Amino acid sequence: MTDLTDLTRLSAAALADALARREVSSVEVTSACLDRVAAVDGDVHAFLHVASESALETARGVDARRVRGEALPTLAGVPIAVKDVMTTRGMPTTCGSKILQGWVPPYDSTVVAKIKAAGMPILGKTNMDEFAMGSSTEHSAYGPTRNPWDLGRIPGGSGGGSAAAVAAYEAPLATGTDTGGSIRQPASVTGTVGTKPTYGGVSRYGLVALASSLDQAGPVARTVLDTALLHEVMAGYDPMDSTSINAPVPGVVEAARRGDVSRLRIGVVKELGGEGYQAGVRTRFEEAVQLLVDAGATVVEVSCPSFVYALAAYYLILPSEASSNLAKFDAMRYGLRVTPDGDPSAEQVMAATRDAGFGPEVKRRIILGTYALSSGYYDAYYGSAQKVRRLIADDFARAFTTADVLVSPTAPTTAFAFGDKIDDPLAMYLNDVATIPANLAGLPGMSLPSGLADEDGLPTGIQVLAPAMADDRLYSVGAALERALEARWGGPLLHRAPELTTSRKEA
Repeated sequence: MTDLTDLTRLSAAALADALARREVSSVEVTSACLDRVAAVDGDVHAFLHVASESALETARGVDARRVRGEALPTLAGVPIAVKDVMTTRGMPTTCGSKILQGWVPPYDSTVVAKIKAAGMPILGKTNMDEFAMGSSTEHSAYGPTRNPWDLGRIPGGSGGGSAAAVAAYEAPLATGTDTGGSIRQPASVTGTVGTKPTYGGVSRYGLVALASSLDQAGPVARTVLDTALLHEVMAGYDPMDSTSINAPVPGVVEAARRGDVSRLRIGVVKELGGEGYQAGVRTRFEEAVQLLVDAGATVVEVSCPSFVYALAAYYLILPSEASSNLAKFDAMRYGLRVTPDGDPSAEQVMAATRDAGFGPEVKRRIILGTYALSSGYYDAYYGSAQKVRRLIADDFARAFTTADVLVSPTAPTTAFAFGDKIDDPLAMYLNDVATIPANLAGLPGMSLPSGLADEDGLPTGIQVLAPAMADDRLYSVGAALERALEARWGGPLLHRAPELTTSRKEA
């Protein structure tokens, strides 16, 4: 019998079991989550939009179908939060930007359509850095999300809202997107679990594009198994996405339930550690690797020399693709329109709209990308970055000849205080130094908690990387490590997070 005293604290797997046994209704679970949002989100600010009525309507429908004896998907009735970069019919999709304020899409993204088909009530849309540009959620036009571990610190970015919603027990599950680490880095600093699937493993249709060759949607949760359950819902071939992989979804749930690393070769990446990494982060990482050895894995050191160029290549490729993708926001078709005085031309309206609607980080990257793609500079910048991308893919290929998975710290530091890096973009970009290589190569990666840093008592994360379409390896390693760590801690790491004071969420 499941302990149902606090539904918001249960894992998605436990909720699914309780729902299937009719020990609790989806209306009760969804209401508990909505009450939690109302109680704590005034301080956390994980949500940009709360969809109470539609979530409860979905929950009532699932309950009715269950009473009728219908066979339902595993996660039917389990609530979820959706990152505000995924189009959602009937709900605003702002991408954290003023330029899309109030825009309600007429269609669902494929991921949202799959969530609805699975019978999962959508609690609302989560906050994010504007158009997913940032590592701290400080670049949201609607104000920052705060880390539930310390409200004076960042929850990571760009998907800080999704990670914070899960860490604050506002939602058992959330969706995220990862262009250079925007699922994994927030997971690391909030003590949660997040996976970037293989590029093409989850449809990008209806995902407002930042950098089309890098963007990948994925699951956010509190446990490895929960992440796998959501991964299975989200993944699969989609003919609406030209980059979608037409192949079976890897057996991620089975791998998460098995959690076996015996005889697995774990590659520690030489270039993703050492100088620049916080001492407490390194200590927890080394302890986690030793636990994998104790569980039967073999550890080898691998070198990926091209990784040192990954950050530079990424910050040429991403702005270049962003400048192209964001050109659609022209004040003519949808979204914000600012009309200067007099009789302005279309070009003047467009310029005024973009000036008012885009924030400083978006403008910075558009300018950089436009320059990199301009005549006479394409080969020197964007073209050269693509060559580096090839070298990074080759480094991965060589590393996977001697290792089954690769591991590193997810982020070089724990969560930093608000404002610490807002005026130093390069320092902020360095937070993604360990996660970016996987995006450049299109490979799957997971972050899970590795403990609390000695210096500040804040969460640290360990990253697991696997070859393309070997996403199941992430879950085998993640589940085995999670089990060993929780045995050492005496329970999940999030149980050590301070209790949030409850206050009424502002309308």
